[in-house]
Amino acid sequence: MDNSFNTIAGWALAAGIAALGLTIVTGEMFKHHHLEKGGYPVEAADEGGADPAKAATPIGQLMAAADPAKGAEVYKKCATCHTVNAGGASGTGPNLHGIMGKPVAKAAGFAYSPDLVAVGGNWDWAKMNQWLLKPKSLAKGTKMGFGGISKESDRADLMAYLNSEGSNLPKPPVEAAAAAPAADGAKPADAAAPKTAAPAKPAA
Repeated sequence: MDNSFNTIAGWALAAGIAALGLTIVTGEMFKHHHLEKGGYPVEAADEGGADPAKAATPIGQLMAAADPAKGAEVYKKCATCHTVNAGGASGTGPNLHGIMGKPVAKAAGFAYSPDLVAVGGNWDWAKMNQWLLKPKSLAKGTKMGFGGISKESDRADLMAYLNSEGSNLPKPPVEAAAAAPAADGAKPADAAAPKTAAPAKPAA
């Protein structure tokens, strides 16, 4: 009886030790470690859409290459909520006929968000570009549930198409390219000393 009890107790003690050891080992394996320098933390995605600071191309340069025909294809993304034909009815969004150059949030009979009404001014190229890139960057409380169009050429094409549908807003001028800085130690061409011609030799 004593031998049997001792055997059972020994096995129970061994099992307990084994279980404790396994708990310690697995705890170390899956222990959370703080990220050190050199790691690659994953940042949360921006639910608001693209960052307007990334709209780097000057608006004049952007619109110079815009194609209204391609913009008509991009507009299909908008057609679920908007009409663009003259006299078209408002849906989830207002009718967009002649929108370029018109006052912001002024289409008759449509209930705009107070934040968009507060923007004021007209739909010029720069303002529409920002709106299409990320609506909430222009009017934080807008009711338009659209994240934006990140591709610059798509935004430009869409604006050109909207302008062709009842608007006639002149395209913005193309900005002049900045002059490249001179290399270290080099003198600008117009600052260089003029070369003088050698004096003529007297006739023999």
